[in-house]
This record gives sequence, structure tokens and C-alpha cells, in this order.
Amino acid sequence: MGDNILDAIDDTIHAKARLGIMSLLMVNGECDFVFLRNELQLTEGNLGNHIRVLEEANYIQVNKTFAGKRPKTTCVPTEQGISMFRQYIEGLERIIQMAQSAGIKPNKN
Repeated sequence: MGDNILDAIDDTIHAKARLGIMSLLMVNGECDFVFLRNELQLTEGNLGNHIRVLEEANYIQVNKTFAGKRPKTTCVPTEQGISMFRQYIEGLERIIQMAQSAGIKPNKN
């Protein structure tokens, strides 16, 4: 990783929906399409596009099976995805520490 603090902010993860997908996968290990759609309140098409981006980056593995006659899509994070998510979080933590050292404190609503 370079000296630029923003190098750790991976654009693949940084998109709001993809950050949500990766966060849910990191917490749950495996999530199905319906769960992700409901939790993130995305349309099927929008969620499908974000899943495709993460799969093409090798951050998640997508498994398509059938539950009875219904298709079921599940996603799990790959080792690379877990590593990139951790790097992303560490980058955010460095940004927060930098802001706090400059006297910027979080709002207490």
C-alpha cells in the first residue's frame, strides 16, 4: 500500500450498496439474495448489478441452486474479499484517527 491514505479506500467496496453487501457478508458469512435485497432495500436489478461487480472482482462467490422449484442465489465472501474489506476498514480507521488528531470529534446526537 502506498503513502496515500486514500489508497486503502477501495472503489469496488466504497459504493454504498456494495459496502452494505460486504458488511452483511462479513457479519453473516453467507447471505441469500432475498435477505440482501430486503436488508439493503434495493431493487432486484440494482442488487444483481452490485453482486456482479463484487463477483467479477473476486470479492464474493455466488452460488445458484434451487429450493424446490425456486431458484436460490447465495453469496459468500472470498478470501480476497475478506482481505480487501479489512484493508478498507483499516483505511477508514486511519482517516478517523487523522481527523481526531486534528481536533475533529464525532457528533453526539
